[in-house]
Amino acid sequence: MFASVVVALLAVQGAAVVQDDAKNRPVSKVITLLNDMVKQLEKEKEEDKETFETMDCWCTTNDAAKTTAIADGESTIATLTANIQSYTALSAKLNTEIENLEKELAANSDALDKATAVRKKELAEFNAEEKSSLQTISSLKGAVGALAKHHDSAFLQSESTEDSMDFITVVSDLHATLHKNTAAIKQMLSPKQRKTIDAFMQSPEDFFDSGLNGKKSTKALLQAAPSAEIFGVLKQMKEGFENNLGQSQADEMKNQADYEGVKAGKEKEIAAGQAMIDLKTSTLADTDLKNAESKKTLAETQATLAADSEFLAKLKETCRDLDHQFEQRTKTRGQEIVAVQETILSNLHRLHQVPMAVTR
Repeated sequence: MFASVVVALLAVQGAAVVQDDAKNRPVSKVITLLNDMVKQLEKEKEEDKETFETMDCWCTTNDAAKTTAIADGESTIATLTANIQSYTALSAKLNTEIENLEKELAANSDALDKATAVRKKELAEFNAEEKSSLQTISSLKGAVGALAKHHDSAFLQSESTEDSMDFITVVSDLHATLHKNTAAIKQMLSPKQRKTIDAFMQSPEDFFDSGLNGKKSTKALLQAAPSAEIFGVLKQMKEGFENNLGQSQADEMKNQADYEGVKAGKEKEIAAGQAMIDLKTSTLADTDLKNAESKKTLAETQATLAADSEFLAKLKETCRDLDHQFEQRTKTRGQEIVAVQETILSNLHRLHQVPMAVTR
């Protein structure tokens, strides 16, 4: 635009030159117009410079801000990546530890259940054995008492029918008791004593009647009567079963105490294991949550970093273009000002007939 104006002014100048000196007044107007044009060009130059400085400040500020943001983003990504690796490793470790603790907890619970089952079985066996032993002891006591009564009645020859029936019942119960406890009796009695008991059970009356049918004195009968041996054997059996019962009861108390110790120990281990599982499960949940949050933040930071990097690249390109454009405009405007100033000097020379000097 400025080049067109200069050409037009030069054309006006050429036309004015060919005119008469009296008509040189229009040249003054052209010079005034050209001076105004120079002022306008200088003004536009300053305005363009201010605009450029504003844009240059914007470029510098945004370049610095985005460069810092990119550096921060890269640092954050490095930290998040390390955190994610750490959380992932910790999560795997916690899962393994929880799995092992659950196996240990299951083993302790199973051991406690088995110990409890064994204890229940032992207790049931003891209760049955104790009941049987008490019945056996009671039967032996009854047998000893009944035989003693029958023995006395036989010597006195005053046994009643009722006493005879009681004796038969006692003998029958004793037979069942002996049969039920055959194994225990073998350990308590000698072979000779067992033969005596077997003979007595086959024919109990003979052990009393044989001593009465003779013509011996009462003292001799008491000494010779086989019933005395039976009393001794039965008492020995009763004492043996009582001793066995006492030992069995002592063993039962010990077994119960041992079980209570095992139970308390296992319950303590189970409680500690469960507490540890709860703690590690809570830690695992917290770790997985932090890991998920870190992954989310990482993705967001990576997206922001990509956007910032793209913005910075475009910013640098735009600002380079602005620098180039400003440089070109400044150069062109300077050339235009020089051209107009030369035109003014040329017109002044013609107008005043003075040598032309152009200051660049």
